[in-house]
Amino acid sequence: MHSPNEVSPARAGRSISLPRAHVIAVIVCWLFVVFDGYDLIVYGNVISSLQDEWGISSSTAGTLGSLAFVGMMIGAVLAGRMSDAIGRKNAVIGCVVVLSVFTTLCAVAPGPVIFGIFRLIAGIGLGGLVPTSNALAAELVPDRWRAAVATMMMSGVPIGGSIAALVGIPVIPNWGWRPMFAFALIPLVVLVPLAFKVLPNHSALSSHPDNSAGGFKELLGDRFRTISIMFAAVTVVTLLAWYGLGTWLPKLMQGEGTDLGNALTFSLALNLGAVAGSFITAWGGVRWGSVPTSIVAALLAGVALLTLLLDPPVAAVYLIFVLAGVGTHGTQALIIAAVASYYPDHLRGTALGWALGVGRIGAVAAPQIGGWLLAAGLGADSNFVLFGISALISSLLLMVIWKKFPARHDSLRGPVSAQ
Repeated sequence: MHSPNEVSPARAGRSISLPRAHVIAVIVCWLFVVFDGYDLIVYGNVISSLQDEWGISSSTAGTLGSLAFVGMMIGAVLAGRMSDAIGRKNAVIGCVVVLSVFTTLCAVAPGPVIFGIFRLIAGIGLGGLVPTSNALAAELVPDRWRAAVATMMMSGVPIGGSIAALVGIPVIPNWGWRPMFAFALIPLVVLVPLAFKVLPNHSALSSHPDNSAGGFKELLGDRFRTISIMFAAVTVVTLLAWYGLGTWLPKLMQGEGTDLGNALTFSLALNLGAVAGSFITAWGGVRWGSVPTSIVAALLAGVALLTLLLDPPVAAVYLIFVLAGVGTHGTQALIIAAVASYYPDHLRGTALGWALGVGRIGAVAAPQIGGWLLAAGLGADSNFVLFGISALISSLLLMVIWKKFPARHDSLRGPVSAQ
């Protein structure tokens, strides 16, 4: 028997309305994703300040940026599996505490080595937060809403990134980069106590009689192996484009002669585009299915970024970054929506953790490769080519998924049998 705070997935699947307690819990999960997005983007906004204070090269700055994504890769895989094993609530709160504490410690780091260690550990919480929050939110809504809610949940990432850019415009020039990381105390003080109160104590494994056979063995078994690998591969290239832009865009635009304040407005355009993309792609997914919609979104991002090679006017550059945000983040939101709907309840956290964990290879590579290209004197265009081609490859892989698995890819209209 379930306690009043527990959720029966079977009952949720048949439910027409959403209880108020579930709405509040989903909102709290979404706020955690907003914090996740802030932490993802904040480093890109302070790169120039770190280089000025510590005298580090673009290559070293790229390495520091990649450390957080290494942690994210570890955290996504471990937390996804742990959320299936010990319960979503425990996994979500644990990830937030790790992320908040070690991001705050970055504000007092004396040098790049300690800063990098703190970012690596914070990345473990950072990487675990999205799959665990999405897995928990997916269990609190009826089946037919799951993919749409997963897509809307991911709007929190660019909203957090937009907040980081908006906060950075007045804070960094006046008080330096350190306060940008100190703001990570807010979720620890405000949201964690709220989460203890409102998040349900449900564990998918505890409610499914056959779940002891789950985990990575089932995920990579005959039934799910190919599609699991495909989801991971497309996430690699999609995250390379999205996080590459998130990490390097202000620095790239400064390299083109823009001052820091105006460079941050380009980052804001990217993130506002990503916010819009979360809702636009959710609508497109409802109408045409999430995989077909993601094909178009990734293609849009790739073409837009490559258009930068034509030296368009400033107004067009802003539009291009809005479109890049719509396409890159929208694609990733739809991939998460597909994963959330494709797998059974007891495997959802593990599947999300797998796709996002392996996909973090792209996120790890993006800051490092971008730094190498800049250190080699190849300029901003080389980065835009890298990220644009990555988006085009994402579109191609999604096309393969759509064509090869016509009966398996999801739709926002509801879960599809994986038989």
